[in-house]
Amino acid sequence: METLATVQEPSLTKATRTINGSQAVLEAFVAEGVDTIFGYPGGAIMPIYDALYDYHDQLKHILVRHEQGGIHAGQGYARASGRVGVVFGTSGPGATNLVTGLADAMIDSTPLVCITGQVFAHLLGTDAFQEIDVINITTPVTKWNYQVTDATEIPAVLAKAFYIAKTGRPGPVLIDITKNAQLQQFEYEGYKPCSHIRSYRPKPIVRKEYIAQAAELINQAERPFVLFGQGVILGKAEKEFKTFIEKAGIPAAWTVMGLSALETDHPLNVGMLGMHGNYGPNVLTNECDVLIAIGMRFDDRVTGRLDKYAKQAKVIHLDIDPSEIDKNVKATVGVWGDCKETLPLLTKLVESKVYPQWVNRFKEHLEAEVTEVIHDELNPKGEVLTMGEVIRNLNELTGGDAIIVTDVGQHQMVACRYAKFNQSKSNITSGGLGTMGFGLPAAIGAKFGAPDRQVVTIIGDGGFQMTLQELGTIMQNEVDVKILILNNQFLGMVRQWQQLFMDKRYSFVDIASPDYVTLAKAYGIAGQRVNKREDLNGALSAMLNHKGSFLLEVMVGKENNVFPMVPQGCSVSEIRLK
Repeated sequence: METLATVQEPSLTKATRTINGSQAVLEAFVAEGVDTIFGYPGGAIMPIYDALYDYHDQLKHILVRHEQGGIHAGQGYARASGRVGVVFGTSGPGATNLVTGLADAMIDSTPLVCITGQVFAHLLGTDAFQEIDVINITTPVTKWNYQVTDATEIPAVLAKAFYIAKTGRPGPVLIDITKNAQLQQFEYEGYKPCSHIRSYRPKPIVRKEYIAQAAELINQAERPFVLFGQGVILGKAEKEFKTFIEKAGIPAAWTVMGLSALETDHPLNVGMLGMHGNYGPNVLTNECDVLIAIGMRFDDRVTGRLDKYAKQAKVIHLDIDPSEIDKNVKATVGVWGDCKETLPLLTKLVESKVYPQWVNRFKEHLEAEVTEVIHDELNPKGEVLTMGEVIRNLNELTGGDAIIVTDVGQHQMVACRYAKFNQSKSNITSGGLGTMGFGLPAAIGAKFGAPDRQVVTIIGDGGFQMTLQELGTIMQNEVDVKILILNNQFLGMVRQWQQLFMDKRYSFVDIASPDYVTLAKAYGIAGQRVNKREDLNGALSAMLNHKGSFLLEVMVGKENNVFPMVPQGCSVSEIRLK
């Protein structure tokens, strides 16, 4: 029988000892520097949980209330910390409950290693209790997945899993381990981290001739424009990016996932791209002469109609994933590689310039947007509170230093438009998949990933009700997250579309809510409800200054809309201010 002292020997030892597959999983985690696991136990993963009992001083396990909550927490942890998130789930429904989070992590390039338990190998294919073909189910939504049926494979497979998850364009990896492999004893020779896999090249070879071509286009440009995405954050290239735009003097706009890579108030930061982005960046995309895309994938919510997108511009596309170049927008010059490596090379070749007239065009468009939209959103005259003024007041109190985790909907777009950020890894949201229910569990994970930072999650009344059971996770683990519910008593974004494009035929978007403050109290969480402007700042201050978690529900206008807006099927030039 293994003693605790034997189990906790240093992971990189060359000495051979006998352990079981479950212990090998945990040894891999310790060697990889994992400190937190989000999970939910069950029959098929029980041996791993039994082994975890002896690792409690090395690995913190957070018991979530639903596997989807667990994987969203893992995403929040990864996005706030820049490390790999780790998630446990059992077989059958435990594994299938992870699928939404895997899909979300895949499209948003979030590094995860998910371990699922599986039935005994001899029962595979027999429709055994809680057996599911998790490998085929998750193949489309993972960067790599693998089923282990022999414990001797576990060290090498997990080393490969962490390597794949965090290198190149990051993504989720799922390892399914049969119960016999978890129990099987074998001679363990230590853990060897993976640094190379044949046929897998996480960083493409940088072709300097393409960088030279890109620099030549930039140096000849009269109206250059930079679009930056999450690739800058994932590549840890915030400093290199800032140096590039400041030398080249080029205005830069961000995707939702790129938000916080450059401080919001930087003079060359001209705002948000996309369907609910700022007026100038959208309109002027179709007036620039050189468009430089860095670490972004030209998502349809950014481009609108592709046949009317930046047709006048020469396009330079920098990305670590070669499959993204020319996928949606044809590049004049495609620069493969990690932007932490390619941006300094490009910066050396670009000339120091300023474009005062061109930058002023963005300012003029912003002034028009302020007049038509922003002023009334942030400084409403009526009695009804707006989402924008809540975010404005929150900015004043946080100073732009908090991590803001948003769910999906109108509140998400308003928060992205108006929240202020001074440092990277501060905006955590579900971008590509648009997963309602993401906000609360992701905020839990973000707090574990960045325990020294204040974490505020902004959630709509619809999304909150999808994963509100994770209040139990907050209660049990005493997680200090601030929960700000913007309650408009509607599924707001769907209602907005029904109002604008379906003649106000409000079909099943009127959603009732429980008494959230009383609900929070049942979980031992302090709370307050606000519906008057004079009470807003005091309530926000009480929330931020409270020691421990706090839920603040703010009642906002039922039929307020988010503008500007690029209607679906329209060009970015056709963005509407009203």
